Amino acid sequence: MTQTLENIINLPEEQRFFRHGLTWEQFKAIQASFENVPGVRLFYCEGILEIVSIGKPHEAIKCLIAALLITYFEVKGIEFFPSGSFSQIIPKIVEYQADLSYCFGTDKAVPDLCIEVVITSGSPIKLQKYKLMLVPEVWFWEDGTIEVYRLREQEYEKVVNSELLGELDLSLLNHCLFISSPLQAIREFRQGIQQM
Repeated sequence: MTQTLENIINLPEEQRFFRHGLTWEQFKAIQASFENVPGVRLFYCEGILEIVSIGKPHEAIKCLIAALLITYFEVKGIEFFPSGSFSQIIPKIVEYQADLSYCFGTDKAVPDLCIEVVITSGSPIKLQKYKLMLVPEVWFWEDGTIEVYRLREQEYEKVVNSELLGELDLSLLNHCLFISSPLQAIREFRQGIQQM
């Protein structure tokens, strides 16, 4: 059974809070106060604090994207190094966690690809935090679609397909994210990529 686009788009919204003009030290103090609060992430980028509540729909989509990509890597024989949502930090400038991140070929300090699931849009630091870390490619799953950005000469350019995973059919990936059964989604995705 396939979920309708309307059901996916109308997921419960994440709560977002922004605060401009904070120092790194203020951010670290606020971060410490959230240390034992589940389902909340804090990001800092050049004086802007973003606090985001993470709900079950966000986590479900993130986990399914990871499962589908791992299926793709296995079928295509792509050596990958997942690093999940570890903190990426330039002290006093930026700290964030992508939902998913991967290195290809070899493990690196900066991921080749970062992926974010965005249930509620409107982040003022959407791409800036990745630009500061020089992440080559960033994907956003937002409003039921996958947007791909490629870093070119210090700025991100929106592109149609992944340059890291050039053979990956993003429309197939996105289609499978709408299948209500994760098992069926993986089976359909595997069948689709084996036919490529």
